[in-house]
Amino acid sequence: MFSCPIQIRMSDLDPYNHVNNGAQCNYFDMGRSRYFEHVFQTRIDWLTFKYVLVHVDLDFRMPVHFHDPIVCESRVIEIGNSSFRMEQCLKDAETGEVKTLCHAVVVYFDREANKAERIPDEEREMLINESKKMANG
Repeated sequence: MFSCPIQIRMSDLDPYNHVNNGAQCNYFDMGRSRYFEHVFQTRIDWLTFKYVLVHVDLDFRMPVHFHDPIVCESRVIEIGNSSFRMEQCLKDAETGEVKTLCHAVVVYFDREANKAERIPDEEREMLINESKKMANG
């Protein structure tokens, strides 16, 4: 899986000194952003980027604490015509323990027409190639 480090901030903590659920959603957003930049080999311009998150499902397995060395791992697990499914996790970089698991659906979206469109062949191929690389090691 593609991996990026996550910096935990004091403002991410709840009264129990756990990283709150909303902050963890932001960590997955950051992981997806970095994943897209890695796959498409460009910086993302969010004013023109045509991929939008349409579904997210989180499984909070263990609390994340301030000093935990957390990484966000991301990969595409299924590609359709206009959308793809992603699996992500927040993981302890030292122990490999999965703290939170995320499943997301991302759609290629025409903002002017306000509708989903087919993923362009070139970008589909980039997503497939990255998935193959990750599956092979």
